[in-house]
Amino acid sequence: MTTDPLLLMGEVDAATDRLLRTAATFDTADLAGPSLLPGWTRGHVLAHLARNADGFVNLLTSARTGQPVPMYASLAARTADIESGAGRPPAEHLDDLRRTADLFAEAVAAMPAEAWAATVQARRGPWPAALLVWGRLREIEVHHLDLAADYRASAWSETFTLRLLREAATHHGNRPAPPSMVLRVDGGPHELVIGDRVGAPVVSGPAPDLAAWLIGRGGGDTLAVTPDGPLPTPPEWI
Repeated sequence: MTTDPLLLMGEVDAATDRLLRTAATFDTADLAGPSLLPGWTRGHVLAHLARNADGFVNLLTSARTGQPVPMYASLAARTADIESGAGRPPAEHLDDLRRTADLFAEAVAAMPAEAWAATVQARRGPWPAALLVWGRLREIEVHHLDLAADYRASAWSETFTLRLLREAATHHGNRPAPPSMVLRVDGGPHELVIGDRVGAPVVSGPAPDLAAWLIGRGGGDTLAVTPDGPLPTPPEWI
């Protein structure tokens, strides 16, 4: 997958279209139904995705202007905005998702080339501005799964899946005392090692299923462990 944020916008646009098609199928009862995230309804997930787009616009504005614009006013404000938006009617959710997606695209288009070299203060700390488009794509694709609406990791593009898999493996490997494992994609030439390779179980399967399992969005039912035994428990993902 390209690291060029402008070229990556094509992936963001396609993922956004898929998300909007799913959201358009929800009625009021669907929105009040549970998502895959504990304590959140589907309405919470959609409200979060809209506010996340606003947050990324803030970070792009910070990179473009050089001013310290926070992603969210505060964590409390972020939570309150999601809670207050979760119960809105379906049409309001759709309008909000479309509007904020357009604002994100406009903010990306307004970025001068040199601004992509900036570092901004994201919710979890400093982040390269050049990764903001990837961050938005990741939010859309992962939270689309969380809507529990027949969207599967198998719908992810191969390039997105492999990048997410590598990123998650690196994240887990940098955690204190991660569970050791070797990840092997079916039919792929490369392996990803988390922790100590010596004596580590090999977990193999389709790339989308490996990635979803590694980020806590899949039970790993299609994955195989060698030698035979239980799947390791991945650390909590971001």
